[in-house]
Amino acid sequence: MDNVFSFRDQLIEQYRTFSRSFTRIAAADILREVERQYAEGRYWPDPLIQINPNYQRKATVQQLVAAGDLHEACAEIFTAGKAEGRPQPLTLYTHQIEALAKAQQRQSYVVTSGTGSGKSLAFFIPIADRVIKIKSQHPTPRTRAIAVYPMNALANSQLEELDKFLHGYAPDQQPFTVARYTGQESEEGRQSIADHPPDILLTNFMMLELILTRFEDKDRRIIEHCHGLEFLVLDELHTYRGRQGADVALLVRRLRERV
Repeated sequence: MDNVFSFRDQLIEQYRTFSRSFTRIAAADILREVERQYAEGRYWPDPLIQINPNYQRKATVQQLVAAGDLHEACAEIFTAGKAEGRPQPLTLYTHQIEALAKAQQRQSYVVTSGTGSGKSLAFFIPIADRVIKIKSQHPTPRTRAIAVYPMNALANSQLEELDKFLHGYAPDQQPFTVARYTGQESEEGRQSIADHPPDILLTNFMMLELILTRFEDKDRRIIEHCHGLEFLVLDELHTYRGRQGADVALLVRRLRERV
């Protein structure tokens, strides 16, 4: 196979042979019309050619640590391939470093970039950096960041990714802690979050609404641990539209009043 276009032509020809193997057209005029439509490619789309942007690489996390822009622990935490046993420096794109700079200046920002551009790291690196720095001064456990997702699947996926960066740390020696509270947790899990507040809480907008309004003892304590919240992340913000968008706006307002 020379290239993808040759593969496409071969695939189309196989499909053409297969689809015409069930009937034999005797009428000459109908046969000519069918031949014409096959020749014009009516039954399959034209090739779709897309160009994926090559995001500009700026610096590694390790270089930012050496320059004093990140806490030294970030050099070990944010290492690519660590969970697979092939650790190597983690290179950041320009938009990730710009996001880091805004976060460190306590500014709000929106990251809009394509799939595979590391949007999650654009907020989790500055969150981790801040958490590690502030915990050395104020070690009392409390939740300093909440990440809100439109679907549980996204929260689950993000938890797995963060666990990869925490690979190799003993549970009681993790530089930051993460917990998921999306309604999938057992009563024991909810109680654990209430008793041991994570630095970062992953949830969905409906569960966060329940935590703020249900006033059960466990939920009340979870919100109390969020007082002085420093980061609120709304992942996949574009999905909140219409009535749902209005609900999330009210949720943010209610959260700001409570924490």
